[in-house]
Amino acid sequence: MRVGILGGGQLGRMLALAGYPLGLEFRLLDPVPDACGGQVAELMVGAMDDTYALERFCNGLDVVTLEWENVPVEAAKFIAERVPVYPPPQALEASQDRLVEKSMFARLGIETAPFLAVDGPANLAPAVAQMGTPAVLKTRRLGYDGKGQWLLREDKDAEGVAPFVVVPCILEGFVRFERELSILAVRSTTGETRFYPLVENHHREGILRVSYAPAPHVSKKLQSQAEDIAARVLDELGYVGLLAIELFQVDDRLLANEMAPRVHNSGHWSIEGAVTSQFENHVRAVAGLPLGSTEIVASSAMVNLIGDHPPLETMLALPGAHVHFYGKEPRAGRKIGHVTFVDDDESKLRKSVEHLQGLIQNHDVSYTARKTS
Repeated sequence: MRVGILGGGQLGRMLALAGYPLGLEFRLLDPVPDACGGQVAELMVGAMDDTYALERFCNGLDVVTLEWENVPVEAAKFIAERVPVYPPPQALEASQDRLVEKSMFARLGIETAPFLAVDGPANLAPAVAQMGTPAVLKTRRLGYDGKGQWLLREDKDAEGVAPFVVVPCILEGFVRFERELSILAVRSTTGETRFYPLVENHHREGILRVSYAPAPHVSKKLQSQAEDIAARVLDELGYVGLLAIELFQVDDRLLANEMAPRVHNSGHWSIEGAVTSQFENHVRAVAGLPLGSTEIVASSAMVNLIGDHPPLETMLALPGAHVHFYGKEPRAGRKIGHVTFVDDDESKLRKSVEHLQGLIQNHDVSYTARKTS
């Protein structure tokens, strides 16, 4: 079977690596000639709104999936007329517009932060007056890793961000959550569905830094609540593949923040930490194969490598460290790899994470000093 992947970044790269042991072949489509996925799979260079490139890409493929949620919906629909596309185009439509996404959650009875549409600068102040502060203004489309978002601490802050409302936005009430969690769910073409344990995520500057799996102190009730949220979305969208939903925990309630119709950064721990990784299960799902177990092997932690990294030999010297580089050149704010730790002893796991974070911080300070000297 030949699988096409829309997008040639690290997620496409890891999908291909997970699928090769199953005897699958892969072709990637990306507008960037040096996309890192091209180091491990056939890379076709082309724009995703170029129908000629899409026709060439589809030729000889059995199924198409994606590693990037901002694939143009029209491109996914164009391909779906020729080759099955999973997740389906309607999942892209829902995830690409925060207002559409939040409205879908509300329609399905899934709790979210309160939200209002802000269609232009003149609508912002009235929306803030209605919502109250603190609140978060977000662009409805695009924006990731904290981009396209502004925190309004007081009503008067609306005046300062009004010039940025040049595209449709959404205003969300500020949620005083205890922690950020994510649920990873996977469903195959046959309807078989499995869930991974809830994951606890830690962000800094809007970028995911560390994930712990399973999230500590999760009751069966909370896990069940997360699975119910994911199941409603899967059913609504006729979903096939891996779906990630980011959640806020407030006491014993979960509020849906946003979803990603693809394999997700908070699931990278599963390569070593689960019986079947999110990448292999996604490939199994879209290929119509039986799903693998989502049970954990042991407690896991994943640390993102952002911008640059300590020497490889230093990281590999840490007990139980599994290093994954993405074949990407270091650049400020860029995810260039991750390190996973797996250990039955959670205290040792936390110490390993803290040790690596210290190495990263010291390396960043040293690197900055060298660059500015």
